[in-house]
Amino acid sequence: MESQRNILIIALLLVSFLIWQQWDSAQNPVENQQTTTNAAAHQGDNDFIPQADQANGEVPSEAAPAVANRNLITVTSDTLQLTIDTLGGDVVGTELLEHNDSLDSDDKFVLLMNNADFVNVAQSGLIGRDGPDGNSAGRPVYQAEQQQYVLAEGQDSLTVPMTFTNSNGVVFTKTFTLTRNSHVVKVNYNINNQSAEPVQAQLYGQLKQSIESPHAEGGNMLMASAYRGPAYSSSDTRYTKYDFKKVKEANLNQTTEGGWVGMLQHYFVSAWIAPKQEQNQLYTGSLNNQGQATIGFKAPLVTVAPGTEQTLSADLWLGPKLQNEMAAAAENLDLTVDYGWLWFIAQPLFKLLHFLQSFVINWGLAIVLTTFVVRGVMYPLTKAQYTSMAKMRMLQPKLKALKERYGDDRQKMSQGMMELYKKEKVNPLGGCLPILVQMPIFISLYWVLMESVELRHAPFMLWIDDLSVRDPYFVLPILMGISMFLIQKMSPTTVTDPMQQKVMQFMPIIFTFFFLWFPAGLTLYWLVSNVVTITQQWYIFRQLEKKGLHGKTAS
Repeated sequence: MESQRNILIIALLLVSFLIWQQWDSAQNPVENQQTTTNAAAHQGDNDFIPQADQANGEVPSEAAPAVANRNLITVTSDTLQLTIDTLGGDVVGTELLEHNDSLDSDDKFVLLMNNADFVNVAQSGLIGRDGPDGNSAGRPVYQAEQQQYVLAEGQDSLTVPMTFTNSNGVVFTKTFTLTRNSHVVKVNYNINNQSAEPVQAQLYGQLKQSIESPHAEGGNMLMASAYRGPAYSSSDTRYTKYDFKKVKEANLNQTTEGGWVGMLQHYFVSAWIAPKQEQNQLYTGSLNNQGQATIGFKAPLVTVAPGTEQTLSADLWLGPKLQNEMAAAAENLDLTVDYGWLWFIAQPLFKLLHFLQSFVINWGLAIVLTTFVVRGVMYPLTKAQYTSMAKMRMLQPKLKALKERYGDDRQKMSQGMMELYKKEKVNPLGGCLPILVQMPIFISLYWVLMESVELRHAPFMLWIDDLSVRDPYFVLPILMGISMFLIQKMSPTTVTDPMQQKVMQFMPIIFTFFFLWFPAGLTLYWLVSNVVTITQQWYIFRQLEKKGLHGKTAS
């Protein structure tokens, strides 16, 4: 098979991948980031609450009406601003103070919210026979000393205690601890049993989210099909998505040591990190009448003897997909930065990109330098590609003679071609290998640029002020198309079929069309890669001409 035809097939495969991306994006809409929080609109009073491990700890799915003294408190650190509902001590609002909602907005990105049209909250509590969240009286209303807590200058951590005392005199203290420069919220439950009977309780943490989002983008051309929905990690599986459809069809029920459960939305994650040394149960549930799904964990049931106290703990991650921080917070939590099946290529590319950015302090320049490195490593393959293409072009008269000699006898024609290739030391597939190598690199870098929150709102220069979205003036895609056209004109071709020639001529236009909606960072990579290719072609063809191999395009 002629090398140019192989290149055409590979290019069409790449276009097919892009079309599949668009279809997948329509099937899994990207979550558009919410801009407002109205935690005062108390949604979800009728909650899905997991059953405790003992029969006498069963809880009705609907809690009793809330009491009148329920209110909200605000907790602010350097990275997070939490809104906590004293009913149950749930986190019903979270602003990420280091991330704006949009490039031109001063409003902070809202991760958790409790609105009339969208619910996304982090709940936790104690169920079981004596757990305050597991009885017919409804969830407890905690008491806090203040309504606002702020991490002060020079203070490394902020502690927010909330207390509830049941009718038997057992004091439950729920404490939130926020640490400077961290997106981990530590949640502790202290059970102080001053009653005459043992107390049985079981810690749970869960994330509840509306299945449908009124702000979802339904299929912008070739935007990332970023996953929004539940995911978990266990001792049996490092990272698994358990989408809303699965939650509706069958509830998750898995026992694991440690583990975590999370809700993902493009660049950001909320996740409960279960006690690491305990045998925890991971579960899902849904309230179909409210259109909400829940994923959570239950820690083992504990018994607190009379006159003693015990503390149960879990961590809550609320923040962007920062791989190093997430890996330190919980095993496999960094896998929520989902590079797909080419992760083994994407991860080194991201590390290279991050390393170069640490020197140039500009993600756009880091992409340019990454392109130089990748194309430099691939130079031997590129040289072999154009050498093979030039040799194939020189063999055209001999191949034409073979065709005239054998006519329609395909078997003899193929045998003669193989003998000719062997004699002339030409690999007919040599022109395809660099493209075959570059395709997975391109796809991997696509996911790196789409999944890396570091590129969100990251400027390059001039009019490119956000590498994670398309070029607003389409300059980069057009330049990319022009560069692709120049490469095509410079490349030697053996294609004689008029239809194939026309398809090849339209490939720069087709790719330019697709790249109009690509993130500017990815388009920048492809443009620079093409410029490097043009430079390498010019140099390689000069060397080939000195050796008597003509590398110019056939007339």
